[in-house]
Amino acid sequence: MSTLSVKSNAGLFNASIVLILIAALLTPFLIYFGTAQSIVAIWNSSETFAHGYIILPISLWLIWKRRQVLSTLSPAPYWPGLLLIAACGFGWLLADLGDVQVVRQYTFVAMLPAIVISMLGLRISWKMAFPLFFLLLAVPFGDVFIEPLINFTADFTVAALQATGIPVLRNGASFEIPSGSWSVVEACSGVRYLISSITLGFLYAYLTYVSRIRQLMFVLLSIIVPIIANGMRAYMIVMIGHLSGMQLAVGVDHLIYGWLFFGLVMFLMFWIGSFWHENKKDVLPVTTANQESEQVKAVPVSRLFIALIGVVISLGIWPLYGNYLARTRFNPATPILNSFHPDWQPTTAFTDWKPYFAPAKTELYQFFSQDKQALGISVLYYRNQSRGAGLISSSNKLVPEKDPVWFNVGSSVRQETIGKQSLSLRESRLQSAAGPLLVWHWYWVGGQFTSNDYLGKVLQTKEEILMRGDDGAALAVFAPYTANPDEARVVMRHFLDSNMTTLEKTLAANKKQ
Repeated sequence: MSTLSVKSNAGLFNASIVLILIAALLTPFLIYFGTAQSIVAIWNSSETFAHGYIILPISLWLIWKRRQVLSTLSPAPYWPGLLLIAACGFGWLLADLGDVQVVRQYTFVAMLPAIVISMLGLRISWKMAFPLFFLLLAVPFGDVFIEPLINFTADFTVAALQATGIPVLRNGASFEIPSGSWSVVEACSGVRYLISSITLGFLYAYLTYVSRIRQLMFVLLSIIVPIIANGMRAYMIVMIGHLSGMQLAVGVDHLIYGWLFFGLVMFLMFWIGSFWHENKKDVLPVTTANQESEQVKAVPVSRLFIALIGVVISLGIWPLYGNYLARTRFNPATPILNSFHPDWQPTTAFTDWKPYFAPAKTELYQFFSQDKQALGISVLYYRNQSRGAGLISSSNKLVPEKDPVWFNVGSSVRQETIGKQSLSLRESRLQSAAGPLLVWHWYWVGGQFTSNDYLGKVLQTKEEILMRGDDGAALAVFAPYTANPDEARVVMRHFLDSNMTTLEKTLAANKKQ
């Protein structure tokens, strides 16, 4: 009986090999369809990440450019690669339990290079290393940089205006100059320029340079230049508006000037980078007789089918286990949040502000007073959380974007001693026409308090892995003040000293339901 085999002189582009490889690469799209769909949804809804559509075609083009080298090599399944695929699946499961969308998306995309390694082997995969790595740039990641970029742009612009001799009155990311008011918002953060520059920088460095040092230096340049350039862009737009009496650069032309300036900066960066251009050609390795005999060795198609089955199993077990955990964690009981210390009397609302969070299973929103000191408290208790609408999410904010009444002046992390314990919380200063409001907010997850989103996600994932449910709460106390935030801090500290023990017992009792 003859053995069905693939001769190496047909190389990677043998029809049977290509079909099996395509089947393996389509597997994660079928099993993790929801994650793939979430990536495309962000591409469609955000101009910042619209470039994601061209990442795969560029990667395929880069692989096609190496077809002469690849056609001389025969694929050989690399069995340890299945462990890499399983690691990606396990990472996806952890991210799914913690509802960390960007990690789900990264682990999903990382499955594709892992599949190539498992199906074709290390030798062929190494020849496609950069195109496979380039796929990771399709993940819509970068929102985490928006706030730091806003702060940097505001710092740069204010410093440049002051250096020009223009007086500036700053309040957070907003500032006033004699000719008018300006605010650095998300669209002005420069995150679009930064992500576009990094993507182009990686591609340009790979195509232009051979030296790893030169490639690394250009990538670093593609990160630094757009950040500084965006600060210059913001300064020039403010100056155009100032010198024109607020007639120019205050409408659509504001964005047009920005993209024209960014295009000019990118052109100059690539033009300067071209002076260090290195010739890059695919050079076939020198083969010895032993190597040649190894190349013509037949590779049974059955091994590739076995590798394909291994890929399917390595990918499929994690969503199944995740569904099992979801069924075991479900808790139909409704949480109950008790009243607080009797020394604090319920009173009428002194503000209409509420946290802009996803709907919780149970909510406590009350106002109290003692000795003419007013304070509010918000407790959002989450149970049986759904994807994208849970306790810790990027969409959960104290003030929504473009809120017509409230805006967040600034936030910082504080350590407060409440009773006998140290409490880490995030302090935010909110402002409206009615006056300022000081807010302390933090999370309760896994029986612990934290103000850190990342630690909260870790604690949440740990609880679910240990099958202890997904209960958690978002807590906030808030109080008004006139000029000094210490006025509100004293009130909130006093309230928590009286009620923290009761609050902890209430939360713990609900988790044990």
